[in-house]
Amino acid sequence: MIICLTRKIEHGFLDCIYSVYGPNSTYNGKYGYNIELFCSGGGLVATTNGRSLYHSVYADAVQQDGYWKKKKVVVLGTGWAGTSFLKNLKSSSYDVHVISPHNYFAFTPLLPSITCGTVEARSIVEPIRSITKKKGLDIEFREAECYKIDAEKKMVFCRSSQDTNLGGREEFSVDYDYLIIAMGAKSNTFNTPGVEENAHFLKGVEDAQRIRQTVIDCFERASLPNLSEEEKKRTLHFVIVGGGPTGVEFAAELHDFAVEDLAALYPSLKDYVKITLLEAGDHILNMFDKRITAFAEEKFQRDGIELKTGSMVVKVTDKEISTKESATGEFVSIPYGMVVWSTGIGPRPQVIDFMNQIGQTNRRALATDEWLRVEGCDGVYALGDCATVNQRRVMEDISVIFSKADKDKSGALALQEFQEVVGDICERYPQVGIYLKKKQMKNFAALLKKTQSDTQKQSTELDIESFKSLLSEVDSQMKNLPATAQVAAQQGEYLASCFSRMDQCEKYPEGPLRFRGTGRHRFHPFRYKHFGQFAPLGGEQTAAQLPGDWISIGHSTQWLWYSVYTSKLVSWRTRILVISDWGRRFVFGRDSSRI
Repeated sequence: MIICLTRKIEHGFLDCIYSVYGPNSTYNGKYGYNIELFCSGGGLVATTNGRSLYHSVYADAVQQDGYWKKKKVVVLGTGWAGTSFLKNLKSSSYDVHVISPHNYFAFTPLLPSITCGTVEARSIVEPIRSITKKKGLDIEFREAECYKIDAEKKMVFCRSSQDTNLGGREEFSVDYDYLIIAMGAKSNTFNTPGVEENAHFLKGVEDAQRIRQTVIDCFERASLPNLSEEEKKRTLHFVIVGGGPTGVEFAAELHDFAVEDLAALYPSLKDYVKITLLEAGDHILNMFDKRITAFAEEKFQRDGIELKTGSMVVKVTDKEISTKESATGEFVSIPYGMVVWSTGIGPRPQVIDFMNQIGQTNRRALATDEWLRVEGCDGVYALGDCATVNQRRVMEDISVIFSKADKDKSGALALQEFQEVVGDICERYPQVGIYLKKKQMKNFAALLKKTQSDTQKQSTELDIESFKSLLSEVDSQMKNLPATAQVAAQQGEYLASCFSRMDQCEKYPEGPLRFRGTGRHRFHPFRYKHFGQFAPLGGEQTAAQLPGDWISIGHSTQWLWYSVYTSKLVSWRTRILVISDWGRRFVFGRDSSRI
């Protein structure tokens, strides 16, 4: 009797076909899977390495009504974090449901290019179903918006985002075993009057397309014969609020569009065009090196882009924007034709409601631990712009760290005991490593030598007070992660790796010691690795700040920007489309049609 068993093995391997001759026999298969057959209750049962073959495949399944059922993972959002999780998930052990109001992933770093026609909108988006289809996993997508999360019942409540003329908005609920919140954030208006009603934002593809249409509208309106000189100046005055990377890049793109393309199409209007960049701080691009900030400010002045630093917007009407100047305290009214608001991000209403449910009130984002688990909520993870990693302080755990390291309970740490926990301390509390690097110390031994007195240096043991003194300043190095695509993408990749190895790491934990418990953490904590950042400044010039304090500015860096962004696009389709858009712009210029 020959029995063939076919089952898709975890991590996306090809189906393995095992031929077993007769019951109560054993077959040593590939990948270390030993298949045994034996009779039980009149039926034939297959096991692999002592476990049910079915359970080996569905390692993270739960038993329900006598059947093994995959655990349901619900992913809210298809931005950088959510899409990165889907792209890197390798385990077929989960029933994955993706819910988002957008059925695509957008390469957001190129949004400023869409506003002026340098790149077309469809060139930077990839349908989310195309991405999940390539994985070959059990993933379902629903185009809908989650409007409420019920952590107690483990349910998310959603409504469809299609037009109402299709029969009304449908509402439905989805239960979950694991919830991954990757909903992103909305633009932060700081409750400034008139911003929501009169300003443009630049958070999504639709925002970029609206800005593009408004720019053309301003030029077309200004070309009408009955407009006064003052009205033409107002209509062609473009104001950008916020001197961060997005605001600066948009100002540069708009300047190039006006000078290189629109000036030739509207020659009588070129002298009326004015671009103003408002920044509440003292400088633009504050998160960059000072050399980049100085170059950007000088270049904008040469290009005729007016920089107004120390200007805080207090009100926006349909025709004027009011600012308060920090240097003089005066209020200034600026007439404008279009204003773009780019001053940071804030939590979405659904996230705020969820934070109130779980006791995280008065916060700007969902607080998670170093494993991206939402604090105070079981089975819920948050990543990307809607979350912030709440790194634990060393001084909060200093006593339990000392107690865990003091294995002989002598009240003092021997050098050998101290060295045994150094690696776990550095992994659990990354601020320690940052502190050592800042102080130019290779290891703990150098820190210990520097902080000990002459009397203490003769001793080979460390008491609790000396231990506290040793680590008293390391928490000053704690910083929140920036709300960037880099961080979100790395968090999605990390969480996908954890989910793919959930069962394995449950048996064989790989993380640091649990200082407030026994054993080890299942996984290594999330650690962000910074790969650098770009600031396109227009005129085919870009500034780059890369790891190792390497600064590059100029035309050559623009080509580096082209190559890096091309490689980061999500598919070959989008790469080809974006490159063709760049080539078209070089040959024919930007399109000024209003469609």
